[in-house]
Amino acid sequence: MENELEKLPIGIQSFEDLRTNNYLYVDKTKEILKLINSGKSFFLSRPRRFGKSLLISTIENLFLGNEELFKGLYIHDSWNWDEIYPVIRIDLGARTHRSGEKLKNSLNIFLKKIAKENNVDLEYDDYSDKFGELIECLAKKYNKKVVVLIDEYDKPVLDNISYSDVRDEMKEILHDFYQILKSQDNNLRFVFLTGVSKFVGTSIFSGLNSPKDITLYKTFSNICGYTQEELKFYFHGHVPILCEEYDADEETILKIIKQWYNGYSWDGKNFLYNPQSILSLFDDMNFSNHWFKTGTPTFLIELLKERTDLDRILSDVYAGSEISDSYDPENIPLIPLMFQSGYLTIKRVEIHDYESNYLLTIPNKEVKDSLLKYLLNIYIDYPLDNVNSLRNRMRTNFLNKDSEALNLNLREMIANIPYNLHIDNESYYHTVFLIWLSLLGFKIDGEVVTSKGRMDAIILIDNEAYIIEIKFGKNKIDKLVEDALNQINTKNYYEKYLEYNINFLGIAYADKNVKCEFK
Repeated sequence: MENELEKLPIGIQSFEDLRTNNYLYVDKTKEILKLINSGKSFFLSRPRRFGKSLLISTIENLFLGNEELFKGLYIHDSWNWDEIYPVIRIDLGARTHRSGEKLKNSLNIFLKKIAKENNVDLEYDDYSDKFGELIECLAKKYNKKVVVLIDEYDKPVLDNISYSDVRDEMKEILHDFYQILKSQDNNLRFVFLTGVSKFVGTSIFSGLNSPKDITLYKTFSNICGYTQEELKFYFHGHVPILCEEYDADEETILKIIKQWYNGYSWDGKNFLYNPQSILSLFDDMNFSNHWFKTGTPTFLIELLKERTDLDRILSDVYAGSEISDSYDPENIPLIPLMFQSGYLTIKRVEIHDYESNYLLTIPNKEVKDSLLKYLLNIYIDYPLDNVNSLRNRMRTNFLNKDSEALNLNLREMIANIPYNLHIDNESYYHTVFLIWLSLLGFKIDGEVVTSKGRMDAIILIDNEAYIIEIKFGKNKIDKLVEDALNQINTKNYYEKYLEYNINFLGIAYADKNVKCEFK
């Protein structure tokens, strides 16, 4: 009789729960041991739903000396189980705070609960003073330095990113709270914070004793997420079930899983799966948008609605060390924001003059499809539920070079632009059409420079090259399309693609009307 499969820990972030109730656990204790042995205070940025909370829970149980939970894991024989430390664990991702008073109240509740569990009486009322008092009391009671673990340290700020007064109040409260860690340094054994973004004004990343940011450290690139090897090893019993569900062999299924959910990297060499996506895939046996539904923070959607440079994320883009810098939440640059949130990832690291340059890309099919649907919805208010149907029709139109049918579907799409969203600006419609083309599933290179100018976009499919020019203006729509096609021809945009079958596609928008034509 075959062994029963370990249960999939959907939504479970407690290490103790996983280990005592026969849930699947991907062993990350080798990386955790390296982390603890390499310093005292650390910060790790990873996207939502990427395993940060489980990582915190694992470290907590380690320092509490819960040896039984670690039997069979890498770290078991390398840890001194006689050394037990008091732990302060604070999870700011557990709830949404819409006022400073609610955040202060939550912090006080966390501290009172930990004090009660350790039979410690606290005298201070102020949340920050109480934090310092708790550290001192625990250190004194147990004659041990204290471990502090803070999960989603930045969530109160991110949840209120579009509300400047509340956001700034959250920053001030967190500044006073985290400042205690610096003054209590002598009483601390280990400090670990996780979050999405690094913000100035929270005191964490300024001054002495600031945590070491290991976000881009090669040594810890795999500390969250699943590698290809881990997928094959830990999910070996689940893969055959998925093969049966889709009537496909293992090689094919693994290739599809990789296309859908792999691709995250923080060093350009090790590529990872999002745990949320993989667990959900094997749970409901369905290739679908699993992470984007639960991992997309509201603040990101709100910020994207305010941006006018979204076409930059549709193609691979280069960036420097600024992708992991600290920023004022009032002015977060688009590319670092998308990287830190998990919508761009490192495809390759290049070293120039001893400085790292990062080639960023959208990680995988799940993120790309979901992100493009949201962008289309933001730009033209097209219903998300109808996107798949429209996309399938338009992809067929495109591949058949059926201008007439494609025009009908383009008009349906553009008709959904509300009056207040119509912008008399070429870049707006340029972005709309690039989002649309990307959503059709094509790999697009935008703004390609040639010897005679800059083409709007090029799509390469097998042996076909589609050179695209987009026009916007007050002229008659037919004249704009003609101008677009003539520009491709007169500027010889096609010269570098002569090994392909060349296709021209002119797209024009004028007076709330759209037209395209293949040539």
